[in-house]
Amino acid sequence: MKQARTAGLALAALLLWPAMALAQQKGEPGRFDHYVLALSWSPSYCESMGDRAEPAQCAGTRPFAFVAHGLWPQHKRGWPENCVAPAPFVPEPVLRGMLDIMPSRRLVLHQWRKHGTCDGADAAAYFAKVRRAYERVTIPEGFRRLDDYRMVSPGEVEDAFRAANPGLAPDMIAVACDGRRLTEVRICMDRALGFTPCEEVDRRACRAGRVVMPPLRESAGAK
Repeated sequence: MKQARTAGLALAALLLWPAMALAQQKGEPGRFDHYVLALSWSPSYCESMGDRAEPAQCAGTRPFAFVAHGLWPQHKRGWPENCVAPAPFVPEPVLRGMLDIMPSRRLVLHQWRKHGTCDGADAAAYFAKVRRAYERVTIPEGFRRLDDYRMVSPGEVEDAFRAANPGLAPDMIAVACDGRRLTEVRICMDRALGFTPCEEVDRRACRAGRVVMPPLRESAGAK
């Protein structure tokens, strides 16, 4: 009986080993296939979070539109996260230098811990890459500022981004929503930050027919 139980445990371990090895591989810094640049529509975040929203992003002097949520290392299926724990220190100048496109210290540090540690670079190099990726994408003119609520279809948003970014194909971009609001535009990039297909990301796109984009709030100095 004991021998049978031991043999059963050994067989189970052998069967689980590939999955365990894959999980370990997924968490190794520098081992990934491509990136996802997540561009968050800041007014949707601020409206949905209400009083829990980050004051620097939602109650400061600057009204934000599309901001960099993060640059996420991805596998063709799945993604790594929290690859180094505890995460290495982010120098204060590096952190402050990102606040114009990632308008929250908490967001910068969270993205570093969860995604940046899987890149394989140090914090300065990783966030320099985030900025290059952000600057690689042209935000369509119609989405740089909204002064009132606007109903859009995910397809309309994709088309606008594709028109503004030559080489961006339908299977390289996905619009995300919370069911009612447009939350993000996610663009897949290869390791050199060129646009690349990403079937899995595209499959997780928003399926709503139309969603709302809340307007930019007025700046604190506006009358």
